[in-house]
Amino acid sequence: MTDITFLGDTPLKRLKKLMQILRSEKGCPWDREQTFETIAPYTIEEAYEVREAITQNDLPALKEELGDLMFQVIFHSQLADELNAFSLEEVCDCLTEKMVRRHPHVFSQGDNRSVKEQTDAWETLKAKERAEKSQDSILDDVPLALPALMRAEKLQKRAARVGFDWPDLDGVTGKISEEAEELAEAARRGSADDIEDEMGDLLFALTNLARRLKVDPEKALRRTNDKFTSRFQHIETKAKHRGHKLSDMSLDAMEAEWQAAKKIKLSGF
Repeated sequence: MTDITFLGDTPLKRLKKLMQILRSEKGCPWDREQTFETIAPYTIEEAYEVREAITQNDLPALKEELGDLMFQVIFHSQLADELNAFSLEEVCDCLTEKMVRRHPHVFSQGDNRSVKEQTDAWETLKAKERAEKSQDSILDDVPLALPALMRAEKLQKRAARVGFDWPDLDGVTGKISEEAEELAEAARRGSADDIEDEMGDLLFALTNLARRLKVDPEKALRRTNDKFTSRFQHIETKAKHRGHKLSDMSLDAMEAEWQAAKKIKLSGF
């Protein structure tokens, strides 16, 4: 194992020193060229890789991916430090202070709140923080960079907290039917802009249904993606075993294999 103690006496100090070296004149040319903007896509990618390790219940991989994500925090903090904006230590202190502030039932009041009471209190604190940042809308701090499906769900949850929500599932499913009809009409007209607009409305309505049914739409779609992948790969395997090219198979033949894949429940689906 490589001796890295020369970088510092604690893991965090070693990481910080490592980043400083990589960004120095004698460090890595690629690391020296990076900015907040160029690093941001890697930050998002690493967060998704953490999620993948969790989904696969792979703890060794999770340890590695959490390290990769942490490195992104170190990288951004170093960039900010070079601009005299803030340091890694200030990032840590800011986070600690915020978590203490948002958990008064743990660190000050010491009361025994229920999960619902804590959720309500959390929203009250978040609203106060938005006001301090001159964010007037309850939707202002829903990140724009979130995946569209995830952001739609968060926007709907925020609106629902102040009563802007369908009273029952009938209203939600009715809206889905309405949006589906509007999408079909846009498709008949052939306007690409209208089709995109109506497709978005339909996806938003479907996300709302998932929220009301307490289903994570992102997770549900990932599950279907995996299911589709397994079944389609079954078709590819069958074609290969028979010496056929997939492109030469008829749609009926592929559909027959698809139905066969469904019956054997590939990969648990």
